[in-house]
Amino acid sequence: MAGRQAGPFLGGRVRRTFGAVTVGCVQGDITSQDDIEAVVNAANPRLESGGGVAGAIHRAAGPGLAEEARPLAPIEPGEAVITGAHGLPNRYVVHTLGPVYGQDRPEAELLAGCYRNSLALAEENGLESIAFPAISTGIFGYPIEEAAHVALGTIKEEADSLEHVRLVRFVLFGEGDLEAHERVLSELE
Repeated sequence: MAGRQAGPFLGGRVRRTFGAVTVGCVQGDITSQDDIEAVVNAANPRLESGGGVAGAIHRAAGPGLAEEARPLAPIEPGEAVITGAHGLPNRYVVHTLGPVYGQDRPEAELLAGCYRNSLALAEENGLESIAFPAISTGIFGYPIEEAAHVALGTIKEEADSLEHVRLVRFVLFGEGDLEAHERVLSELE
């Protein structure tokens, strides 16, 4: 495994470049990514505060985020919408609804849509950097290793078509999530 990286992947051990896009993983708090233009919210259909990532993002952003997001709801699994970041240190929040594992089908296609549609919004807004959580792996039950394959595979597939996005960071809460994403990232051809 590669040594620890400095700079945008401090604490991460693996990073890869696909075309002009650098992809890496860190363990940390997605609400503290002050060098990233957009963070992705693992949202609920109503784009409201909740548990996990959605709760953390809404708490850090303040009530203005919910007010701006409300008219954009509801969203369906795989869809993404964008708002300002309000009290977060970023310019934007991209909200995407991941599939509930075993319920929303086809899960892999819907999960890939979360990443693809989030990247499309970043491109439309001329953003160079975006940070993702492990979408659908919390209460929605998607197995972490399987989700990492879908997420990182989708980023790799989309990389050559990206004109603006140059940095994709996966911000993972637990050490196990980080290890799974790093393992998958290091194995991508």
